[in-house]
Amino acid sequence: MDNQREVREFLTSRRAKITPEQAGLPTGTRRRVPGLRRSEVAALADVSVEYYAKLERGGLAGVSPAVLEAVARALQLDDAERAHLLHLAQAADGSDALSRPRRRIAKQWKAHRSLQWTLDAVTAGPAFVRNGRMDLLAVNQLARAFYHDVYADPHNQANLARFNFLDPASRRFYPDWDEAADIAVAILRTEAGRNPHDKDLHDLVGELSTRSDAFRTRWGAHNVRHHGTGTKRYHHHAVGELTLAYEGLEMAAEPGLTLTIYAAEPGSPSEEGLRLLASWAVTQEAGSSTQPAPS
Repeated sequence: MDNQREVREFLTSRRAKITPEQAGLPTGTRRRVPGLRRSEVAALADVSVEYYAKLERGGLAGVSPAVLEAVARALQLDDAERAHLLHLAQAADGSDALSRPRRRIAKQWKAHRSLQWTLDAVTAGPAFVRNGRMDLLAVNQLARAFYHDVYADPHNQANLARFNFLDPASRRFYPDWDEAADIAVAILRTEAGRNPHDKDLHDLVGELSTRSDAFRTRWGAHNVRHHGTGTKRYHHHAVGELTLAYEGLEMAAEPGLTLTIYAAEPGSPSEEGLRLLASWAVTQEAGSSTQPAPS
């Protein structure tokens, strides 16, 4: 990706989100643009206006960590945004080659046996491994059943972002579709900062930008996030509504990959729904195994 453009658009978008009131500055009456002026960010970061203007034009090469932190404070960046700014600075320096995760290509990567055993040992909820492009790389039986709609259409290529924006079935699967779409794009944007040389990611973003107005608009917002824990609502075509908590764990042995496990509140209708889903998964598997082989 064009690093200077990424830096320029990210810093500009963050500056536009901070109001003078949020920054503790007088509002004034003659503001032609939303958010803070460059001069105000420069003052808050204790750098010259000229120097901050250079940064916002994309000139992060050689910038000290202290200045980056000062800019992050001035723009009130959260942890994910701070990390994204650091990754952009590393890419500008050329130092990201030493720190970025090893490139993963979904079609070539295969879960080792012990990892699959670990996934299969999780029987009460969906468990799966994905990369930063949101490719589903390894799943347990319940996750395959849970993401049945994703696997049902080969055009999705087992990719959650492609399913989210290009498959009409996602509108039913995600009752809170806009929130799911925001999260998907923020994950991809975060990965683009962390791993800017991933051609497969470039190709995916290009495809989604071309085919989905909803994706293209969100991509331009430059929002990023750490997607580690939370609760989401789903509607599975076989078992109905599910409200599930999730935990995402970065895999120390496989840099760049995340192990995610979903669980339902004990005693809730969603817990019963997962039990029904497990039964449905067994039925589906049994049905596929009894299909006659093609002649």
